[in-house]
Formats: sequence, structure tokens, C-alpha cells
Amino acid sequence: MFENLNWWEIGALLMLALLIFGERLPKVIGDGLRMLRGLRAMAQNATTDLSRELGTDIQLQDLHPKAFIRKHLLSEDDEQAIRKPLQGLFEDVKSDLNGVKSDLDEVASAADLKAQSNGAAVEKSTPAPRRFDLDAT
Repeated sequence: MFENLNWWEIGALLMLALLIFGERLPKVIGDGLRMLRGLRAMAQNATTDLSRELGTDIQLQDLHPKAFIRKHLLSEDDEQAIRKPLQGLFEDVKSDLNGVKSDLDEVASAADLKAQSNGAAVEKSTPAPRRFDLDAT
């Protein structure tokens, strides 16, 4: 939870909490922990009720719509039948994009070589830009 905070920042937050809440800090921490335990118990009760209603052992991760459908409504054969046309389409798009990428890489390298050879010629033939003296007016 606090992996992006160092010890000094955590200490500063604790000191700030102590200054804000003062002597009530232990009661505020206790109320926060009690609320967290209550929320956790509510989530556990909801998953238990849902498992009992569905007649299967269900976990909180199984409540994601994709995982729920895959685990409880589709058989493996159904899932493979759905994936097969999409997998072929995915492979076609992937090969097309790889071809476009290789074409773009070739064009970029050719343009880079051309720019380098033209850049040397342009530097030699281009006169120095004029500078205007604004104080002369």
C-alpha cells in the first residue's frame, strides 16, 4: 500500500495526523479499522450468498463478467468455438501490421540515409542566415 512512500513521508503523514486529530487519533484509527472489517465482512457475506444461490463455489475474482461467463456458463468446447474465428482474425491483423511496420522501417531508413547525404550538400550550399539589427531603426 505504501510502496511509493519512503519512511520520512510516512512519518510526516503520521505527524500530520497527530496534529489534526490530537488525542482522538486512536479512536479515529479504531473507527477506520472497524469500518474496513465491516466492509470485508459484507463482501464475504455477499460472495457466500451468491455461491449458495448458484450452487457452486465462487470466489471474489470469479465475479468479473468475463471470468464468470467463462467459468459458469461456457463449456471448454463452446469457448474454443468462440475463440477460433477471432484467433484467425487476430493472426491476420497481426501479420498485416507486421508487414506495414517493416515497410515503414524500410522507408524511414531510406529517408534517413537520403537526409544524411542531402544534409551535407545542403549545409555546403546554403548561405548563412541574415541577422537584422533591431537597434538600427
